[in-house]
Amino acid sequence: MELIRLFWAFLKIGAFSFGGGYAMLPLIEEEVVNNYQWLTSTEFVDIIAISQMSPGPIAVNAATFVGFRHYGVLGSIIATFGVVFASFFLVMTFARIIIKYKKSFFVEGIFAGIRPSVIGLIAAACVSLFQTSIVDIKSLLISILVLIILYKSKLHPIGIIMLSGVFGIILYSI
Repeated sequence: MELIRLFWAFLKIGAFSFGGGYAMLPLIEEEVVNNYQWLTSTEFVDIIAISQMSPGPIAVNAATFVGFRHYGVLGSIIATFGVVFASFFLVMTFARIIIKYKKSFFVEGIFAGIRPSVIGLIAAACVSLFQTSIVDIKSLLISILVLIILYKSKLHPIGIIMLSGVFGIILYSI
């Protein structure tokens, strides 16, 4: 029964998270933190950080981690399968239709409506992450420094992550 809940939770995440990546974070958080309490808010932020440092989509990494943590290898397989099943099915089913009718009024209208909603989902994820991650003035300082560095330079995300670790060591050892 628990494995069915795990599959169902990640199936919902995969099926109803449009835009991928950060746009999925509110729904992932709702399921794994609020509904099932598989992770705490802090652990959720840690999963996002780990997902950014490892290859693969955030939802797949989160599914694999949560499944493994609570139900072992079988849980990681079931959760990962759950999160990718809907996307795989939808892409295979609708790819032909979208390609065939990509210039139709309805398809253009659908995408015109979905694009701005993805921005809203990403903004909601940013607010949620900010509330959980910015716990003191030092973490706020690291966040501002990273934002400035990203805005002013083309530093690779791996470099940003490493630099943030150095900032953390320096600021939190003082």
